[in-house]
Amino acid sequence: MAAERTSRRPGLVTAAAWAVLLLGLGLWGRDLGGDGGGDGGGDAVSDGAAAAQVLRDGPPAARPLPGSAPAGVAVPSVGVQGPVVGRGLDADGAVQAPPFGNADEIGWYRGGARPGAAGVAVFVGHMDTRAKPAVFYRLGDVRPGEEITVTRADGRTAVFTVERVETVAKDGFDAQRVYGQHKRGRAEIRLLTCGGPYESMARTYTGNLVVSGYLTRAK
Repeated sequence: MAAERTSRRPGLVTAAAWAVLLLGLGLWGRDLGGDGGGDGGGDAVSDGAAAAQVLRDGPPAARPLPGSAPAGVAVPSVGVQGPVVGRGLDADGAVQAPPFGNADEIGWYRGGARPGAAGVAVFVGHMDTRAKPAVFYRLGDVRPGEEITVTRADGRTAVFTVERVETVAKDGFDAQRVYGQHKRGRAEIRLLTCGGPYESMARTYTGNLVVSGYLTRAK
């Protein structure tokens, strides 16, 4: 992961960079409450595509909250913060990525769970543009055990503990693994952006960075 962090550079990612990530979510549809059969935690695992950092012995999951739309997302440990805009599906059935002109915004997939409610709340954001880093530029610095906070329209803040950080190759993308619940009945979150090595000729990244967490408290 360290090598990836030091090699980042702005370089406008084409729409194709989002195709596998967001179309996979579109095909997954509204079924973001299924059990993904997670392994329950660990220091590191390898699935043949990429190594994943996985939390062991994390705090207990909190009872899910009533649903409420998100207003903002922050990862204080790495300085990630941005306002949230709801996103739907485009004409091809893929989730609409945030516009490159609004690269500081975080897109929330309205077809999934509301953050803090039972199920999986999915957020997507850009890593960079041609001109500058974008809202999720430092997302790859997140480590298991750190916190993600989501401010909600009802005035409450849902606090999630990161339990898994991995880069998933676009080849053989597994929607169940990325979008399915790790443990049934929990309130979970996914933060997703481009990841892996950057291919300058194609102007795209080779994979997708996926940060997974679960609700541990609310305030």
